[in-house]
Formats: sequence, structure tokens, C-alpha cells
Amino acid sequence: MPPIRTALFAAAVALLALAPAGHSDARSFDEAERRAVEQIVRDYLMKNPEVIVEAMEELQKREQLAEQQKARQAITANRDALIANPADPVAGNPKGDVTVVEFFDYQCGYCKTVMGDVQRLIDGDSKVRFVFKEFPILGPGSLVAARAALASQSQGKYLEFHNALMGHRGQYDEATILRLAGSVGLDTAKLKTDMASAEVEKAIAANHALADSMGIRGTPAFVIGDELVPGAIRLEQMKALVAKVRKEG
Repeated sequence: MPPIRTALFAAAVALLALAPAGHSDARSFDEAERRAVEQIVRDYLMKNPEVIVEAMEELQKREQLAEQQKARQAITANRDALIANPADPVAGNPKGDVTVVEFFDYQCGYCKTVMGDVQRLIDGDSKVRFVFKEFPILGPGSLVAARAALASQSQGKYLEFHNALMGHRGQYDEATILRLAGSVGLDTAKLKTDMASAEVEKAIAANHALADSMGIRGTPAFVIGDELVPGAIRLEQMKALVAKVRKEG
């Protein structure tokens, strides 16, 4: 039976099963009865095509709700790793009442697009705590940049260096990254040594494992309260989600 006919038949059987009489098991239908049921469904859908649209919309809603529930469960299960990993760089208010987490890659164009709004959120809300999750997934250049950024924490210049890396247009190689590091006052010799540390490697591996456990496959991805928001979002949406967390306590 062709797929669309199978789907129609299954839908018809589901409807007929609700009736007080008649067949309730698809296996009890012979071929003639199958064709009759399919014709009934086809005739109905031809007369009421809007039902298909309504059914697809309902299916989409259910799938979205299921994904949201799955994401909330993952956030709850990984709460400490998300917001309390001492290896993660933090900006804004260290004791803020709402924590925003971003998974990002320095070679991600969408991450660069939201960088300005991220900074405006941090600058404009004195109660926001912002956690940066280095998540290099776009090749060797991304990995080198992430190592350098994490290594810069020992010199207290993560945010300045992060912004310089995000602001760069073009390829990321070690020479470019060290040049950007020097431009924000980092000791590049120390940075190179720290980039190779076990702590940096461990932090990146932990972020990859965390993202995998939460089903995060791309960048940027934000976690705000119990919401996992994939993709680039604008400042107003960030503010709205932060306000929602505060309202819900």
C-alpha cells in the first residue's frame, strides 16, 4: 500500500475505533473494506482540505511541546554543569539573580551577529550573570581560538579578548589569534603556554559533553532559566526571557 494511503487508512481506523460498533482492529479488514475506508477518508479530506492543515499544525505543536519538555529535563539534569562550572568565564554580575548561558563558536557568523546584543544585555542589566561556554565545532581555527580564550582567564582579560576574537573577520590561525591577544594587552608567550594546559583541554571537552547531553548541535545556543533557545536571538527576546525567569522566581 502506498505511504499516503497507509496513513489515510491508519487515520480512518483510529476514528472508527472510537465508534460503538464496527471493526476496531486494522488486521480484521479485508482488501475491499480497506479500499472503502480509504475512499471515505479521501472524500472527506477533498471536501474539507483545511483539516490537513489543522492536523499538521497540531502535530507541530505537539512536537514542539515534546522538544521543550525534553530540553527542560536536560537543563534540570545538568544545572550545575551549566551555571556553576568554575572553568567557565563569567561576565556581568557574578551574583546576579538570572544566569544566561551561551554556547558559541568564534567562527560562527550568527554568534558574531548576536555579540552586540549580548554585550548590551550585560551592560544594561546589572543583575544578569552571563556564562560563556566555549563550544568549538567549526574546525581547527575554532579550537585554537577557544583554547586561547580560555587561557586568557589567567591574565584577567577574557572578556576583552573574547570581544576581539568575535570582532575578527577572516580565518583564525595561531598567528592571527596571538596578534589579537597582543592588541588587548595579553602576554602572548604566557598565553601560548597556558593554551596547552590540561585545564583548558578539560574545559573544552566538558562543554562538548554537556552540549551532547542536551542535544545542542549548533551555535549559538542560549540557556535562560528553563528555556533552551537555539539560534541567534535579539536583545528584546533575551530581555523577555530574563524577565520571565524573574517573574517566575
